[in-house]
Amino acid sequence: MTKNLLIVESPAKAKTIEKYLGEGYTVRSSYGHVRDLKKGNDAIDVDHDFIPHYEVSPDKKDVIRELKKLSKDAEMVWLATDDDREGEAISWHLKETLKLKDNDTKRIVFREITKSAIQSAIKHPRTIDYDLVNAQQARRILDRLVGFELSPVLWKKIQRGLSAGRVQSVAARLVVEREREVEAFNAKDFFKVIATFELDNNKFLEAELSTKFKTKEEANSFLNDCLGADFSISDIKTRPGKKTPAPPFTTSTLQQEASRKLGYSVASTMSIAQKLYEAGHITYMRTDSLNLSNDAIQSATEEISRVYGKEFAHERHFKTTNKGAQEAHEAIRPTNFKNHKLELSDNREARLYDLIWKRAVASQMADAKLERTTAEITTQKRAEKFVAKGEVIIFEGFLKAYIESNDDEIDEDEDTKGMLPPLSIGQGMPLDQMNATQRFSRPPARYTEASLVKTLEEKGIGRPSTYAPTISTIQRREYVIKEARDGKERNYVKIVLKDNEVSERQLTETYGAEKSKLFPTNMGMVVNDFLVKHFPNVVDYSFTANVEEQFDEIAHGNLEWQKMLGGFYKPFHDTVVDTEENADRAEAHAERELGIDPTTGKKVITRLGRFGPIAQIGDQEDEEKKFASLRKGQYLETITLEDALELFKLPRTIGTYEDKVVVAAIGRFGPYIRHDGKFVSLGKEYAPETVELDVAIELIEAKRKADAEKLIKTFEEEENLQLLNGRWGPYISYNKANIKIPKELKEKAKELTYEEVKKIIEEAPEPKTRGKKAAATKKEPAKKKAATKKPAAKKAPVKKKATTRKTATKK
Repeated sequence: MTKNLLIVESPAKAKTIEKYLGEGYTVRSSYGHVRDLKKGNDAIDVDHDFIPHYEVSPDKKDVIRELKKLSKDAEMVWLATDDDREGEAISWHLKETLKLKDNDTKRIVFREITKSAIQSAIKHPRTIDYDLVNAQQARRILDRLVGFELSPVLWKKIQRGLSAGRVQSVAARLVVEREREVEAFNAKDFFKVIATFELDNNKFLEAELSTKFKTKEEANSFLNDCLGADFSISDIKTRPGKKTPAPPFTTSTLQQEASRKLGYSVASTMSIAQKLYEAGHITYMRTDSLNLSNDAIQSATEEISRVYGKEFAHERHFKTTNKGAQEAHEAIRPTNFKNHKLELSDNREARLYDLIWKRAVASQMADAKLERTTAEITTQKRAEKFVAKGEVIIFEGFLKAYIESNDDEIDEDEDTKGMLPPLSIGQGMPLDQMNATQRFSRPPARYTEASLVKTLEEKGIGRPSTYAPTISTIQRREYVIKEARDGKERNYVKIVLKDNEVSERQLTETYGAEKSKLFPTNMGMVVNDFLVKHFPNVVDYSFTANVEEQFDEIAHGNLEWQKMLGGFYKPFHDTVVDTEENADRAEAHAERELGIDPTTGKKVITRLGRFGPIAQIGDQEDEEKKFASLRKGQYLETITLEDALELFKLPRTIGTYEDKVVVAAIGRFGPYIRHDGKFVSLGKEYAPETVELDVAIELIEAKRKADAEKLIKTFEEEENLQLLNGRWGPYISYNKANIKIPKELKEKAKELTYEEVKKIIEEAPEPKTRGKKAAATKKEPAKKKAATKKPAAKKAPVKKKATTRKTATKK
């Protein structure tokens, strides 16, 4: 008989905890949520206090079967799910599903998986916090109602298969509005003047003019006035400065810094942090608190004193400004500050841990002390001043451990501040060269995943547990895409004063290149505009933030969850009914007339088609109308007639080769040549509108040669079995699957027999599964149907004081 059954959320966590508890405890995982709202249209009874009807998820039936058996044999069941609303809800669902009795069930919480934390939790059990459960229920029910009622409207008015979500739609709106700001931005030019002065020992000092000129004429006039001018140091100011460390990581700041410093996506950061937490290396990774426990602060300062010296330690207590933050929780930190680095097989985990360790340690270190020097250089010919700035670190302080990054884009001409050479007031500064360069103001920066998280947090939209799922969802729904885009070329002017002569140069630069930025799709824009027009509350920033605050009030026991849902649902449902009846489908498709096609005399329109955004020549009734898909980066609302007509030039037949037609076109993955049923990429070197036949033939032959070199061997026994050359050497291709060849056999891959290859396939490890198959934690997608009425089999927990409601009372 099992004396104690302890249930956690993940199998990795179970293994770690089992080591600490030893005999007398059996630790098992629930693999996340074990039940969810019933699929279909009878999940929520909106006429009877929004009573939810839950069911065990199909992929959790075996888990529940095992846990039921173990719980019946156990003297005590310990519910040890995460210390947040989701974790509290999972414990409640387990208690209800396993039919656990109050006397034989204890709820324990911990925010780090260490022996002392687990033992302390066992000594201080509590009961399930039904206020937290109700807050989670309210969120889940509200999101189901919004999704189930909005989605059919989108199907009817825009396109089948679309969906909308309360927080996700607001996040998509941010990206759409930022893109429109960028598109509407008109860059203003100005001239920035940099002078290089010659010092002794063949050294040079660069200084920037404190004035920027609005026109080329002003800049040219200034440089001409400086012909033959004498420059000298007119003033030197030295002042002390300091830099203060950033607080330890919260969920959002970890996501931002991991993106900037390590290039991790928001979802990857949370997945890696989860593994570090479950292995006992860091504290819980979903938190909005900046607080560190007294024990943690003491441990950090002791380690700082030992490694860097006592003068580097400085105890700090941070307080968050977020209204809903849980100060009782801790920021993300190492569980043991003595572990500076981890020897892990996964380098990504080791790098993220290193970042967390440095940030937490730096937060308890002394300020960095600096000396900032500013030198002014002037001439009697003009009143403007050149300024040279330098910075010297007097005491490194926290910089010894960590330097924070930021999202600000640095001007390519901006210098990092170093130490200025010895200078004195009145010192002559011979001019070597002066440049007045035309620069341009910049549009607002497009969002990265991390900067979008930052904005969501600043606006109070979502919580630590929702940031990563929200950003993953809007990309999965293809309302937003993350990609790189090439820059554009533009001309600029540089005026140069050199050897007492002023000259002007016309130069070219590439600007606006983007890497890993979020762009709205045309579908994302159309859906956003529809929601903004017909459901303004659903995508309103302050309204969405207010809903989050109401969830917090429910969690604190200050608001009844049914009352909160009732206040939202009635006006929302009325709007759904009105929109279904009155919204214009043609308007929702963003149809726009661009002008007349000069060849056919027919009108040219753009609209959202069944398979995406299209340009069209001819009316809907025209039997000979033509279609062309918009290209990457083109938007329905901004494409011009000229751009649209260019689309109809492709696909383009450029000739024949080997009695087969050669066609140039643009597809999903860029421009290509099609010949004899095969495709050859044109890359960035050639345009499909202008590529000639001889170039196409060269590309076709080069592709054939590459394909021939890729093939090592085929087998008569099975046509779908091949040995191929890949990026990392030979491998086996079999039934559309790629199988590694053991290192010791790679060199003689060409000599492998059919029997030897089949043996390698049979002995190959199973491919790693991802998502719900790997951890069995994700629920099946809900059907997009409107939630309607049916009383639930199991009632929702509520607060004790709400005696008039028809739902069960728990405390």
